[in-house]
Amino acid sequence: MRHFALAAALALSACGKKEHKGPYDPSRDAGVDIQAAVARAKAENKRVLVEAGGNWCPWCHTMHAFYDANPKLAALRDEKFVTVLVAVEPGKPLPRAISSWPAPAGFPHLYVLDENGSLLQSQDTSALEKGQSYDLEKFEFFLKDFGTKRR
Repeated sequence: MRHFALAAALALSACGKKEHKGPYDPSRDAGVDIQAAVARAKAENKRVLVEAGGNWCPWCHTMHAFYDANPKLAALRDEKFVTVLVAVEPGKPLPRAISSWPAPAGFPHLYVLDENGSLLQSQDTSALEKGQSYDLEKFEFFLKDFGTKRR
């Protein structure tokens, strides 16, 4: 199981820099991005997938590589969700926009919101892992299950 403190320590010792390259942009306002995603999700009849992680996080890069290696999974995600990446920095509090939600045990961590912005699911991604990557079947089930609106 991945733990935030261990991942942060390893990442900081590995890079030793404050500037990070990758999909997460710490300069973005998570609250503004989530509000925009909720509005878009409502208009497109989708849900919102909030991915909390960081460029320092090896498992976060693994998740993005997993999507790249499985384009049908990425297409399923994009069909069902508007995705928002929220940058989390080691040793700092969670961004205000997600600080009231259940605290992640590790990163990346997924949150599913309905089209009105209500939290439906807080998902520890370690449950979706397989070996040194992710389990395609489990990940697909997660996206289908939480991407399906219930009446």
